[in-house]
Amino acid sequence: MIEHIPCVILCGGKSSRMGEDKALLPFKNSNTLLEYQYNRLKQIFSNVYISLKNDKVVFTKNIIYDNKQDISSPMVALDSIFSSIENEKVFIITVDTPFVSQKTIEDIINNSQNHEITITKTNGYKTHNLCGVFEKSLQKQITKYIKQGIHKIGLLIQNNKTNVINCKNENEFLNINTKEDYQKALQS
Repeated sequence: MIEHIPCVILCGGKSSRMGEDKALLPFKNSNTLLEYQYNRLKQIFSNVYISLKNDKVVFTKNIIYDNKQDISSPMVALDSIFSSIENEKVFIITVDTPFVSQKTIEDIINNSQNHEITITKTNGYKTHNLCGVFEKSLQKQITKYIKQGIHKIGLLIQNNKTNVINCKNENEFLNINTKEDYQKALQS
């Protein structure tokens, strides 16, 4: 059980390609994809939080609401997370990546020492920016970026001490964005 770093499930996206809120779709043995992710990650982390834009889901456990309701971006979510959590580091993962293994999560965390950001890449080049460890020391820069209208997480990753570790199994990062992705995930 990972106790020193909390996990936050990012669940504030628009789900525009899905056409409906993917966090609320039934998944495997759970009522929703969010419930599945929460229960799965609760077996790995002692503290699991959910980052939401608004009250779109009926879930009462450890919710962190975005502090800027008019902007949808992972940068705003990170700012809100760091404003709400005291820990120096946080592990973030999106609600729509339910196959990232415990081993991969532990590899990311174990390789996060002396780095402000630790993320993964698959096939040697495809980075997964929203699955990794982020340090609270980034908050000032995140706030500055938001004020400047910069919302690309890639810029934050590019301009800080980042460790990108290789993950051989790209299937772990199947991202449920479309109805086809959803059907594929249900078959996995």
